Amino acid sequence: MDGSKDKPSICKKSSIFAAEMSLNYASSLQHPVFKVARQIVTESGLEAYVIGGFVRDLLLDRPSKDIDIVVVGNGLELAERVAKKLKVKKVSTFKSFGTAHFNYKDLDVEFVGARKESYQRDSRKPIVEDGSLQDDQNRRDFTINALALDLREETFGDLVDPFNGIEDLENGLIRTPLEPEKTYSDDPLRMLRAIRFATQLNFTIENKSLEAIKENAERLQIISAERINDELNKIILSDKPSRGFKLLYATNLLHQFFPEMVALKGVETKNGKSHKDNFYHTLEVLDNISEVTDDLWLRWSAIMHDIAKPPTKRFHPKNGWTFHGHEDLGSRMVPKIFRRLKLPMDHKMKYVKKLVRLHLRPIALVKGDVTDSAIRRLLNEAGDDIDDLMMLCNADITSKNEFKVRKYRKNFEIVEQKLRTVEEKDHVRNFQPPVDGKIIMETFNIGPCNEIGVIKKRIKEAILDGDIQNDYNEAFELMLEIGKEIGLSATQNH
Repeated sequence: MDGSKDKPSICKKSSIFAAEMSLNYASSLQHPVFKVARQIVTESGLEAYVIGGFVRDLLLDRPSKDIDIVVVGNGLELAERVAKKLKVKKVSTFKSFGTAHFNYKDLDVEFVGARKESYQRDSRKPIVEDGSLQDDQNRRDFTINALALDLREETFGDLVDPFNGIEDLENGLIRTPLEPEKTYSDDPLRMLRAIRFATQLNFTIENKSLEAIKENAERLQIISAERINDELNKIILSDKPSRGFKLLYATNLLHQFFPEMVALKGVETKNGKSHKDNFYHTLEVLDNISEVTDDLWLRWSAIMHDIAKPPTKRFHPKNGWTFHGHEDLGSRMVPKIFRRLKLPMDHKMKYVKKLVRLHLRPIALVKGDVTDSAIRRLLNEAGDDIDDLMMLCNADITSKNEFKVRKYRKNFEIVEQKLRTVEEKDHVRNFQPPVDGKIIMETFNIGPCNEIGVIKKRIKEAILDGDIQNDYNEAFELMLEIGKEIGLSATQNH
């Protein structure tokens, strides 16, 4: 479901024959953390290994800031001794979990005692017992995350790979160490992690795992929304997030937490007229915008821009399919979806809500006359987010017709130039009328009342329509005229 010809190649020291040969990566473990750990482990007769993501990323030649060290025995004690030798002042220990970690320069270093785990059906929190390295590798989610490098002097840098994970790295395969059915049922978060790694690394998930994920999709209900959105956001921030969403849909995971996006899927035909598949269109827009920005919330805007098309879909015999008002309804859906997914309800949500509401406005300008008045209104409503809005709208130009795409992009360039020209001339981005409520009250000798709002709104509309300049004197004159119309008299002072 997620195959690709372009697999990452691991560093030259590794090989698909890894299972038949002893691989050593001592030359790659030159960081002071490893040198100090090696010395203490050897002097104390301990058994400890670098394990997990750091090893995987080392072999893939990817940068990594997290070092996990597993100790057969007491990980807390080793953490304290390594930190002291490195002159690290603060070590955070979590005795109930048997873990400790500290920051050393730009690295986050975590120590944990080797353990074996067992699970109960209604929880992803395991029952933990002390264990061997093999026990610890058995509990890992994927073979590529079970790789370990020995920190003992006599075997320093030796690769311990009981599940042939290095071959899976070579072949770009996501596979579980034990039976996938048990792995995913025990901790359903691993299903999302499988899809996240497949998306980030451009790997393929083995078929047995895909079937097990689909079989256990409903188990995702025991995972918190915070955990889900953490993995989801990592998928969204990948180079080509559409890969992840296609897998989420195919395995029924998306159905568990994002039914509104699932509803976008499918094409309906009536009287020979069809609409596009809005699920795949949304993914195309998401990939388009991901090529030009790493901004998570702009990418979320791409995901949400057509979210209300299913409930606004109508068929008219003459006009075919319409989705009138989907931008307004979609904007109103944003807070509900963010709240349910436990995404931030602050300015980030308001930003996405605004872009969803406005995403058709620049496109309407492209199709019609680009008047200064329309440009002023768009600038005023979008404010400082106008550039992001234009980026979203450019990403929204999807068509198999290359001529049509080129035409739209050319028209967009005209709109963007007009935006710059009008903004330089009129300064209407985020503007407030030059005449404020205090001046209105002093001029007409009145207290707070509805008339003040009426005057301010009419002055603002006049500026946006180009009837007057964004200038104090012109606005003041108009204020006097409006006041007279609605029965207010200016005091002698004015």
